[in-house]
Amino acid sequence: MFNILYISRHAVSTEHNAFITTSLSLAANSQTNTSDNQSETKYNLFDETYQIFLQSFTANFMFILARQNKSSSHCPSIPPNLKGPIIMQDPPENFSLLNKSPYHLEVQHGDRWDILRHFLFHTHEFLQRQQLDYRIYVCEQAFDKTFNKGIVMNSCFKEILNLEPNTPCFIMHDVDLLLIDDRNMYTCPSYPRHLSVAIDKFDFYLPYPELVGGVLAMRREHYTLVNGYSTNYWGWGGEDDDMYKRITKKNLILERPPASIARYRMLKHTHQKLNPARMKVLRTAHIRIDSDGVNNVKYKLLNTTFHHLYTHFLIDVGEQRR
Repeated sequence: MFNILYISRHAVSTEHNAFITTSLSLAANSQTNTSDNQSETKYNLFDETYQIFLQSFTANFMFILARQNKSSSHCPSIPPNLKGPIIMQDPPENFSLLNKSPYHLEVQHGDRWDILRHFLFHTHEFLQRQQLDYRIYVCEQAFDKTFNKGIVMNSCFKEILNLEPNTPCFIMHDVDLLLIDDRNMYTCPSYPRHLSVAIDKFDFYLPYPELVGGVLAMRREHYTLVNGYSTNYWGWGGEDDDMYKRITKKNLILERPPASIARYRMLKHTHQKLNPARMKVLRTAHIRIDSDGVNNVKYKLLNTTFHHLYTHFLIDVGEQRR
């Protein structure tokens, strides 16, 4: 089972905590249709204050791209190649996941590898248009065991920091979600940001306000502050709602971009079984924050493979605790 843990070297200063989406002025004038008028009203703060951000963004952009040694003349405040709504395309047959010739197809059997193939083909393209300095990590749970997202994500967080200790920005990304509008910038503001506001499976509505599943951007210090994900959820469901409780308990503000650009398509895949005990575990979320998470996660890293499109971690989460 895959989870994508995308990292970026783009973290924005506190002066711009609500303005990481450089395309908001474009979104305000966009003719993109959305059925989520309520969400647009809820988040219109971003559009009203965007100009304040834009006036000082150039200097900030130079700072966050310093590791790329690009001058401001090479990095305009709004990436010039953004398209807005993206036309979805399937990857060509010769699009390879592994370190082989790009003209040789190397895809393992199973829908999860085909989904990963679609994800990488689609995601690298728009991340480059956003002019980001980034790396994609694919976190896979080994063996045919009950899935534990918390252990997988926490272990990968630690392994990434072992490789790149100064990584400032992490984006936790379900592999089956494809961004529909590239103006939804994949960077980290001064507070956690839930990026997948409007998904086609839910008719582009946010199902409930506490939702942070799908695509979540967090700074390194915030992930550490909330102690990452809970590791007590075996099977699907509950861990993302638990993360919301952690964010609010630590007095962090949860941000969302406008639903008009925070749109995603969900790829069809085999669904996992729900965790029948998820609601019972969730009721104690607030008292487990400091004792259940990244600070005491137990796992075994079986393999790290560096491919040309991503880095792959294979994680043994151990046996399910009763």
